[in-house]
Amino acid sequence: MLHVDAGREWRGGERQLLLLAQGLRARGVEPLVAAPPGSPLLQRCKTDGLATAAVTMRGPFDLLAVRRLRRLIATWQPDVVHAHDGRAQTVALAALLGRRRAVPLVVTRRSALRPRGFVRYGPRVARLVAVSEAVRDGLRAWGVPDARITVAHPAVSARAPERPRDWRVECGWTAATVVLGVVGPVTQGANAARLEVLADAFAEAGAPPGRSAAQTPRTRDPDPAPPVAVVLLGGPAAGRVTLGRLDAFRAGHVHDVPAALAGLDLLVHPGGAEGPGTAVLEGLALGVPCVAFDIGGLGELVRDGIDGVLVPPDDLAGLAEGVLALARDAGRRARLSAAARARAAHFGVDRMVDTVLTAYRDVLERSGV
Repeated sequence: MLHVDAGREWRGGERQLLLLAQGLRARGVEPLVAAPPGSPLLQRCKTDGLATAAVTMRGPFDLLAVRRLRRLIATWQPDVVHAHDGRAQTVALAALLGRRRAVPLVVTRRSALRPRGFVRYGPRVARLVAVSEAVRDGLRAWGVPDARITVAHPAVSARAPERPRDWRVECGWTAATVVLGVVGPVTQGANAARLEVLADAFAEAGAPPGRSAAQTPRTRDPDPAPPVAVVLLGGPAAGRVTLGRLDAFRAGHVHDVPAALAGLDLLVHPGGAEGPGTAVLEGLALGVPCVAFDIGGLGELVRDGIDGVLVPPDDLAGLAEGVLALARDAGRRARLSAAARARAAHFGVDRMVDTVLTAYRDVLERSGV
């Protein structure tokens, strides 16, 4: 199996690809991972002893990347080519054109939003692997038949990190501070403007500002609300900043995601109609409850009131209120934390790998290979 990924950073899709490649090899299916040179994915695959190929993919119509991939296909002769993002898909489609022996193309689809250039999802794509039922429903609405769709939810490894990041010590916050992790598109790019709205919602909900150890008063209210601080995971790294009235830390794209998540008390996902966030699933496995919008695939991971909190889409005020209610109730957080670990056990690596491998076999049987 030839896996193609154009990502230059270590994100959820790359984590899932690595788990898939490891699982396939354990089942006697040899994977070759093609990714940009120097990318974290390529480095981790090499460390794990997986076959790799460096392919620079500067854009969806990079002719050099197409030629490099065509040579790989001719040499490796894979039974299936699996593209794991949009850019990789376009390059793979071009590389497969005109071949005497047709090689099936499988594409992972992670977003529930309507894709650009929908022709890319035509009959030349033998199978679309949707990471959630919400993504599958979107593909159905765009005319893709069920026979070409396989739902494979993301997988999570239950292994806890040896040394979780201690955000309180790292950022100089008090031991009483409740640390929130904010993930999703809202932390970066044009979507970052929503952070200001979220900050206002926290202020309206009465969030107490975070305090450094030096700012902690000597006399305290006998039953004060705990101070709250925010760690922004994703987007640019900028160190300590402020988010409205709250202390915050822009960690950027972290390489050791489990260690970063394990140091949080709550995970907040104020993103849009995307597939399930792998950070949310990894947080559940580490016992970090999540507060998120009930939209897209997130509702397939988090069960409201059982292992997290779901609020109506785009209700930032409700999101802030849900977060702060949990921040003030350590007992409820502990109950949700225990349930979150149990929930994550339903999304094991074996289940995901077996589902994708079954899809490969079905594609090969249909193509007569």
